[in-house]
Amino acid sequence: MSSTTAITNEQIYQALGLSSETETESSNELGMEDFLELMVTELTYQDPFSPMENSELATQISQFSVVSGIDELNSAFAGFSDAMISDQALQAANIVGRTVLAPLNTANLEAGGTIQGVVGVTESASDVTVRISDASGELVKEIHLGTQTKGEVSFTWDGLDESGQAVEPGQYQIAAQAEVDGESITPYTLIEAKVDSVSIGAAGQELSVNLAGLGPISFSSVAEIR
Repeated sequence: MSSTTAITNEQIYQALGLSSETETESSNELGMEDFLELMVTELTYQDPFSPMENSELATQISQFSVVSGIDELNSAFAGFSDAMISDQALQAANIVGRTVLAPLNTANLEAGGTIQGVVGVTESASDVTVRISDASGELVKEIHLGTQTKGEVSFTWDGLDESGQAVEPGQYQIAAQAEVDGESITPYTLIEAKVDSVSIGAAGQELSVNLAGLGPISFSSVAEIR
């Protein structure tokens, strides 16, 4: 064996009878002892005029160890991922029937109910305002929150329009605006919504939380559980 020959991980797999994909039967895989036995055989029958150098032997053993370690690491991460999904499912199941705050621009108004949420600014801002529009985009109500320091401020809409009349139940668009040093900015909004159910997707898919009147959102996007 020439000392200048480059040995790839795939060649090691092929030489040892290993597959780059997970085998269904563990008995078909070769371990470190099998590899060392193969190496001893190779050394025994090597060309005495062109013997394998110590560095080449060490390189092959190191490469085999790396490949085996990667397989074991992948298996460990797969198990960890399954455990995390199970843990998330238990946590998500406990929030069914409760309300959460989530980064939404739409809220669901029930008959005789209210819409609550928070507006967040990353620096002190003036003229912080929440604008509520119907499904067609027509402005229904403005809630003026005045000047606010950095952080979040709560707001509540009672379901009445600018003339004091109750509006129809349904979905309404929520948007915030403010001014910083005379320039208009768009603060973020978090809307409160009730959790109807939780959906567990297939392997590799994220859990989703189904909000009343609004539909599903990813569990990881929930900002606060109330």
